[in-house]
Amino acid sequence: MNTKTTRNLLGAAVFATAMLGSGALRAQEEIKIGVVNLSLCCAYFVGMDAAVKDEAKTYSNVRLLSTDADGDVAKLTSDVDDLLNQGVKGLIVSGAFIEAAPAALEAIAEAGVPVVMVDRLLKGGDYTSWVGPDNRAIGEGIGDYIVNRLDGAGKVVIIRGGPADNTIGSNRSDGVSAKLAAANLTAVVAPGWGDWSADGGFRQMEDMLSKETDISAVFCENDSMCLGAQKAIADAGLSDSIFIASVDGEAGALAEIAREGSNYGATGLNSADQIGRAGFNRLMAILAGASAPKDTALPSPIITNENVVRFINADSVF
Repeated sequence: MNTKTTRNLLGAAVFATAMLGSGALRAQEEIKIGVVNLSLCCAYFVGMDAAVKDEAKTYSNVRLLSTDADGDVAKLTSDVDDLLNQGVKGLIVSGAFIEAAPAALEAIAEAGVPVVMVDRLLKGGDYTSWVGPDNRAIGEGIGDYIVNRLDGAGKVVIIRGGPADNTIGSNRSDGVSAKLAAANLTAVVAPGWGDWSADGGFRQMEDMLSKETDISAVFCENDSMCLGAQKAIADAGLSDSIFIASVDGEAGALAEIAREGSNYGATGLNSADQIGRAGFNRLMAILAGASAPKDTALPSPIITNENVVRFINADSVF
């Protein structure tokens, strides 16, 4: 079963009852929906925004207004105010790497507009619904994979995205670290931040290779950093002795996991495409009058060479 089929089945299971009223939405005049992005810096957030836009094409009368705050919380709040002034009926918020945006959530609450958070569950304010991953559980799943593959011995480097208060990243690394500790395996955390990018992962891996010997495995908090780390490992001629694992299910990572002889061992599914589409459908269900679940953690299977063919989707926007 490929990712697109899995996504469609998930949407049917989670939203079937709620979407019974969506026919009324299709018949109405133009409906404005706001998509508030803290940042479109990275493939993950770009993919999520693109998935929302693609899913919205199902509705001929939906007008999607997407914003990019370029990492600035004040700009995000301003974007929320602007969208509310334009009369949006609902908002989808992608908080990226921040932990809280109380002023933005307060403005949404005062306007009485439903808000669905995708991926990041922001603190410091109320919200209508959230759709995203259980990052601790994903980390634990990847940790189990690494422990089983090392079979009791080995040193594992951990590359983090940052910043220090980013609970998405820390929950993933904490899950991995807990499994490594329980198996008495050595974990070495890179002191710097990979900034969630391939270039950042490359720099951090180069630095760790210059400091550490006998590295057996690398965990990165996302695929992009691990693709960069993979290049640094290859440049050092160590691809045969170091395997890598990460989180997200980015197309480039899936291709590497599927490639014969690759040292890319596994990733935990946290699909930007899946979450973006699920978030949009959740908001449309709410606008149709449904009583939506407050929180929904989407399934996050561990993807390896044995099952990767089920998740590769040439049409994915992430």
